Amino acid sequence: MNLDVLIFAAHPDDAELSMGGTIAKLAILGYKVGIIDLTKGELGTRGSAETRKLEAEKASQILSVSYRDNLGLKDGSIKFNEDYLKKIIVKIRKHKPKLVFAPYFNDRHPDHIGASQLVKEAFFFSGLQKIETEENDRIQIPYRPHKLFYYMQTYEFTPSFIYDISETFETKMKAVLAYDTQFHNPESREPETFISQPIFLQFLEARAKYFGFKIGKNYGEAFFSEEEIELDFSNLLKKS
Repeated sequence: MNLDVLIFAAHPDDAELSMGGTIAKLAILGYKVGIIDLTKGELGTRGSAETRKLEAEKASQILSVSYRDNLGLKDGSIKFNEDYLKKIIVKIRKHKPKLVFAPYFNDRHPDHIGASQLVKEAFFFSGLQKIETEENDRIQIPYRPHKLFYYMQTYEFTPSFIYDISETFETKMKAVLAYDTQFHNPESREPETFISQPIFLQFLEARAKYFGFKIGKNYGEAFFSEEEIELDFSNLLKKS
């Protein structure tokens, strides 16, 4: 399946936490959006690989995601190597997305940093003729997406742009809460973690409100681009 947008995440729930509102809004606008989780999140303190798989499926339905996959790489070991790189290149060449999203390259979790590097390199090398990959025993055609953008996780950055998610913030939060083993659940008997505290969900809303305020909207999600982005004045100067 060809996709308009492909999001790579180190763990199930990373995409929902970071850009769930954007995913939901793009889906509403008719774009085909896919998520590829690199690991099953098996090292997580709460839940298991099996429960997180079911939670990811539920969250994908809430966000109206067109496609979701999991590469099954080893959780806690997302660092650059040729095997991991080629697995990501295969997915880019298979789905031919116009836009790719990856974790920002500096973060609290080492897997997020490793995923960022892998996706950046795969984004570039997927366009090179002399790097060969196969899918279903067929040599793939080189393909490079139009743009690579980075989403915000724990550490903040000065955004290149902010996307208005006012109409989809509630959908984002429903998708986040689909991971009921990971976030605050008063019935859970599992150990408390950084993200399972009630205040973490309040933080998510506060961050979305903060970035929304900066663009004159109710809620927003922040993104970074290493390249300059063209400003289209026609959108800003539309007559009401």
